[in-house]
Amino acid sequence: MIKRSSEATDHVWALLGGDPALTASVEYTGPETALSGRLPARLPVREAARATVAVCALAAAELLAARRGGPPPRVRVDDGAVATAFASERHVRRDGRAPASFAPLSRFWRTADGWVRTHANYPHHRARLLAALAVPDPGPDADAAPLVDRVAAELAGREAARVEELVCAAGGLAVAVRTPHEWAVHPQGAAVARRPLLALERLAEGPARELGAPSGALPAEGLRVLDLTRVLAGPVATRTLALLGADVLRVDSPSLPESQELHDDTGAGKRSTVLDLARTADRATFEELLATADVVVTGYRPGALDRFGLAPQALAERRPGLVVGQLSAWGSYGPWGDRRGFDSLVQAACGIAATEPGPGGGPGALPAQALDHGTGYLLAAALLRAVTEQRAIGGTHLARFALAQTAAWLARDVPHDDGMPAPGADAHDPTPWLAEAEGPLGRLRYARSPVEFTGSPRDWARRPGRWGADAPAWL
Repeated sequence: MIKRSSEATDHVWALLGGDPALTASVEYTGPETALSGRLPARLPVREAARATVAVCALAAAELLAARRGGPPPRVRVDDGAVATAFASERHVRRDGRAPASFAPLSRFWRTADGWVRTHANYPHHRARLLAALAVPDPGPDADAAPLVDRVAAELAGREAARVEELVCAAGGLAVAVRTPHEWAVHPQGAAVARRPLLALERLAEGPARELGAPSGALPAEGLRVLDLTRVLAGPVATRTLALLGADVLRVDSPSLPESQELHDDTGAGKRSTVLDLARTADRATFEELLATADVVVTGYRPGALDRFGLAPQALAERRPGLVVGQLSAWGSYGPWGDRRGFDSLVQAACGIAATEPGPGGGPGALPAQALDHGTGYLLAAALLRAVTEQRAIGGTHLARFALAQTAAWLARDVPHDDGMPAPGADAHDPTPWLAEAEGPLGRLRYARSPVEFTGSPRDWARRPGRWGADAPAWL
């Protein structure tokens, strides 16, 4: 069934500066139970998901037309593909094995005056959380149940806001669960509310780059993308650029561990290398990569990479004509402008956890990490639009996103589609939108990309390899 045009798509495409006439070419298809069955929520998650994928596909179609001539190909948004892709990390299987879920210390906890949400999936975050609470760490191989009980007892006697500040000061991750009103009057919430969903600007002068016509239907063919992002929105964006033909090289620090299971999902189409930018030799290698890069995407907390000359203005001076994407959890402004964050924490802080029902009347969560996935497709759309603009008018272009701004857009600006089935409709069967293939590390099951236009690629050109194992060089 072809459904009506999406008001949310029109709104976001306008924010991206796209030709409004192009949204009329988008076809919304697929089983109507797909998004409501897989993404049931009080907030308009399914409408937001559909819109983010639609504008990403539109931006890809627009760039393809700009490079090869003629009108942009028609865009198709399949609700089943969208629902499956928004939970892609849950569908991954390597040799039949499912990925691990959230770590035992990543969860909601009762406090003396409410709830707090913690994130401790990475070993260093776990260690900082326990150190902040003065709870001895029995080690990763110890039975988790006694540790969970000890942390629960420790938090039960503390105020949520005090826990938030204490853990943050120790470099860990914890936020108090707030209602939408409490977030609105919080200084960071107020700062977020004053900003739009995204910022896409021409940052500085720079020469226009002639990419030439692609050999087929790959709009990003020939683009070199340096991917300095981590879980989950940034890797979703760069995974999409890789699908569309870009040479994407992910660069990580050897001192920050990464989950191979997450890389099995978001590493599709890319290569992955490890460089320590504090070492002279590795820094020189990185500078050689940057010298011929077209796009740089960063996803670390604001300011974390500035000492390596990776702030947007510094990049504009060193590599005029670059397209830069910058992603953070809370934004680069306000009292939380330098804080770490993840999707689950943003949901807890900004009122989503209080809005969505949880078990036993406690705080809940969206049915997928929709802030991450949605922001990922929006970021990819902005980067593609920036490349199109750069070809036409030159300049260095900057796209800025924050998960908190996506959360504000979801809660405030995305209209509910009254024509969709109510939450709790028949469960969505993802099977038609999953694929299996042999990869470097075994047989991999994964979700197909939902980004589709006439003639678009239906799969990535390469399966994910071992994280960090590729050479630091362009293809």
